[in-house]
Amino acid sequence: MQEFDLSLIGRNAPLLADDIAAESETLNRLVSSGRFLVLGGAGTIGQAVTKEIFKRHPIKLHVVDISENNLAELVRDIRSSFGYIEGDFKTYALDIGSVEYDAFFESDGKYDYVLNLSALKHVRSEKDPYTLMRMIEVNVFNTDKTVKQAIAAGAKKYFCVSTDKATNPVNMMGASKRIMEMFLMRRSHQIDISTARFANVAFSDGSLLHSFNQRLSKQQPIVAPNDVKRYFVTPKESGELCLMSCLLGHNRNIFFPKQTANLPLLSFADIALMYLSQKGYSPFLCDSEQQARALTTTLPEQGQWPCLFTQSDTSGEKEIEEFFTENDELDMQRFVQLGVIHHPDAFDEHQLNFFENEIIRLKQEKRWNKAQLVNLFNQMIPEFAHIETGKSLDGKM
Repeated sequence: MQEFDLSLIGRNAPLLADDIAAESETLNRLVSSGRFLVLGGAGTIGQAVTKEIFKRHPIKLHVVDISENNLAELVRDIRSSFGYIEGDFKTYALDIGSVEYDAFFESDGKYDYVLNLSALKHVRSEKDPYTLMRMIEVNVFNTDKTVKQAIAAGAKKYFCVSTDKATNPVNMMGASKRIMEMFLMRRSHQIDISTARFANVAFSDGSLLHSFNQRLSKQQPIVAPNDVKRYFVTPKESGELCLMSCLLGHNRNIFFPKQTANLPLLSFADIALMYLSQKGYSPFLCDSEQQARALTTTLPEQGQWPCLFTQSDTSGEKEIEEFFTENDELDMQRFVQLGVIHHPDAFDEHQLNFFENEIIRLKQEKRWNKAQLVNLFNQMIPEFAHIETGKSLDGKM
């Protein structure tokens, strides 16, 4: 298997090596005796989690994703990397919000662990009210639906990936995940639930870093903000973190990577420079999109690549990400490289019902706008400080 070049994200060592080594025996034992359902298993994080489970030889591993193309690649990747296991390994191209998925789950449903990696993850998805409503459906209500199904089927544990953007959220994506966590706390009185908040997954499908590969293959400019800093984990590390939270997390635990010297904050522009250097190019800093586009026909032959690094001016962008707040109860001693938030078990039943009923009402009317949804989010999260600039990432190169 091809190793990830850690130097591209400013590191020289794997993030979770010590904890994975220390818990290796426990992880192997739990997986080899367990039955797993991975939802959203063909995305970057989902594929990484699926591989971490597969290589530990589970009794059953079923993977569901809406993308049949990505599922096909996942199977090819696993067969080429790991081969085969005696356990029951199958993939299903299903929308987890559909009746077909419900029929699939009811036909079997015998899982010890249900892991939900399905999500709309882009900040740009809040640019219009219709995609934003789908984000709410996927991130909040599909999660609530699948955890209720897991409870009814007698599963031991439900894991759902969250995001660092759920901490003091400024965009609708992060806020939707924060609301999702609220719904999960209600169900945590019926089934053990754990989650994970972590950094950007480097070169994940659809990410800005992934687009660097696309831009070079299509001989197009590299564009990145120079004032937005993020933490980055590799796809493999994202899978390891999710698996550890699922199998080792106690009820209502939220796992996150500790902010150490081995997890540096980097700007996207910094990574673009390291990326180009690895590819054998030096950056040529442009002043405009027009100049950057024009220079792609001549500069690459001279060992240079046109770049446009600008300050962020789009809605929902947070300058620096964080994993927890000063009010969270933390356990920083249990693991070497992972911290754990002990989420309180309290929840507001009236508040959750109000949110659900309002979304149902708006969808039945088939008429809503972004301002209504932002206001509803503010009622759920009073500290929600949505950053609205009137410009989305779709309005930029």
